[in-house]
Amino acid sequence: HFNLDRLTSNTMASHRLIQHIGKTYGLSASEAVYDRLNEYYFVEGHALNDRPRLANVVAEELKKILSKDGEMTAPPEEELLTFLNGNEGRREIEKALKILDEIGVHGIPKFIIEGATMVDGAARSNEFVRIFRAIEKRGMIK
Repeated sequence: HFNLDRLTSNTMASHRLIQHIGKTYGLSASEAVYDRLNEYYFVEGHALNDRPRLANVVAEELKKILSKDGEMTAPPEEELLTFLNGNEGRREIEKALKILDEIGVHGIPKFIIEGATMVDGAARSNEFVRIFRAIEKRGMIK
């Protein structure tokens, strides 16, 4: 259930944080946090640029995730807030956004098939079927 009353917000801080978590705690942790932030924003309707609240939600999620494997300790909320209030990772995200813009990706989800065909995530299933049937008929991927 999407919350259509949610506030639009700048996502730079959350993108930087997810990237930082991936580098620090691994892909599984960053994917779990990404899933939690999608729920936080799209379902619960919270702003992604409310840094104190974002730090709190992510700290709680990391506690859950990292306590399962027992190998790493989740960072305190204050540490995440300090990261969010800085600029670490900004250039990398800006570079990635520039590249995506240059190839025509302006929103998510976006599927790039065979490195050339772009399909919006909101496309109807018959669009995907048409593309995959053409690949199937060719018998190979370009």
